[in-house]
Amino acid sequence: MDVELRHLKALTAIADAGTVTAAAAVLHMTQPALSRTLAQLEARVGVRLVDRSSRHLVLTDEGRTLLGHGRAILAHLDAALAETRTVSRPLRVGYTCAVLGHQTVPLLRSWRRAHPRAPLEVVRKDDRTAGLATGDADVAVLRTVPDEPRIRTEALYTEDRVAALPDDHPLADRDEVRLAELTATGPGLPALPLALWPDTGTASVGLWPPARRPVGTVEVHNVDEWLNLIATGGAFGVGAAATAESHNHPGVRFVRVADAPPTTVYLARPAHPTHPHTEEFLAAVREVVSGGTAAIVSGPC
Repeated sequence: MDVELRHLKALTAIADAGTVTAAAAVLHMTQPALSRTLAQLEARVGVRLVDRSSRHLVLTDEGRTLLGHGRAILAHLDAALAETRTVSRPLRVGYTCAVLGHQTVPLLRSWRRAHPRAPLEVVRKDDRTAGLATGDADVAVLRTVPDEPRIRTEALYTEDRVAALPDDHPLADRDEVRLAELTATGPGLPALPLALWPDTGTASVGLWPPARRPVGTVEVHNVDEWLNLIATGGAFGVGAAATAESHNHPGVRFVRVADAPPTTVYLARPAHPTHPHTEEFLAAVREVVSGGTAAIVSGPC
């Protein structure tokens, strides 16, 4: 018996909502009907897809594998229908904390002029693939390479690192600092933990030798939490140089870190494109980047 689109939609809704009841509400179905749909799907693929041992459902390894393929199939269908109906669904460009720094606006403007019938939608998604794995983006700009076999990445350029400091920090007025200065303690130097974004950030305590590492770490979930924590004096951060440009904050000062290794900016897309203008957009990004500067002034990435 064949797996149908309704089965994939059911699995996706359950994975996103966490419970059959919540997923049924999203799909405008009854809970028993959705449970039957899930049971049908498991019978047709021949394996258990959802672990029902707790109130909050968790996908099995097999369920997560099918979910990844299912999201891609549904995204492909959306793109195919949009193209068939000659309705130009926007090409969605995902990012987590910054896109292409000061080259973002030139890229968007040049695309608008060259492709007036192919709109872009820039979407922030706070996950390691910036929406590619979930089907919420067609291409993405990333600062880390995700462990996703269905996603292809290419390096675009490197960015300097910046320190993000509370605006009243003793080092906040400097033009540049060194890593050792950020973790030094003494009269007038606060011992701040390092704010980390585990899923998508490139900063880690590994930037420092063991004897010079920060006094601790604090985890955040997105760039807004990162900035607010730093502004209130709860931590300092180290990131790529485009958040300083993309996310100005009145309580945060960005200072170049002179001896930190640069980070790499990657262009990512699904192995099987989900929008008919994907290749054209990738070419446009490469053209803009090749005509700009190699190092650009970003955040927790």
